[in-house]
Amino acid sequence: MRTTVVERTAATLLAAEGIGLLVLLGWQVVAIVTGDTDSVASAVALVVLTALGAAAVLGFAVATWVGQSWGRSGGIVTQLLVLAVALGAATGDYGHPAIAVGLAIPAIVVGLCLIAAARAAGRRRPATD
Repeated sequence: MRTTVVERTAATLLAAEGIGLLVLLGWQVVAIVTGDTDSVASAVALVVLTALGAAAVLGFAVATWVGQSWGRSGGIVTQLLVLAVALGAATGDYGHPAIAVGLAIPAIVVGLCLIAAARAAGRRRPATD
């Protein structure tokens, strides 16, 4: 099945987010190795969760690239989770609006691309009426 430019763009942006998670994973591993953590058990758990998240986002990117709807769906859910984290980063005693904006803008852009990709896939599918 041939995918459209908007689907490939959404997949590329999802892949960039997945690569960003891999970079974060590397940073976390370095922090553990250099002893820059208060709790090694918590740090290892965070590394495992980050690795699972990176694998999921990269899987969504590949699925979106080849036109699978579950990749777009998973990508949209991921963007909604990032927006929830951005809201949390903006509020509370240690809220930092710049970090929130830095998280929210890419999530909105990727989310809109994924919605456009879903619409493009819907137009490609033949009507069954």
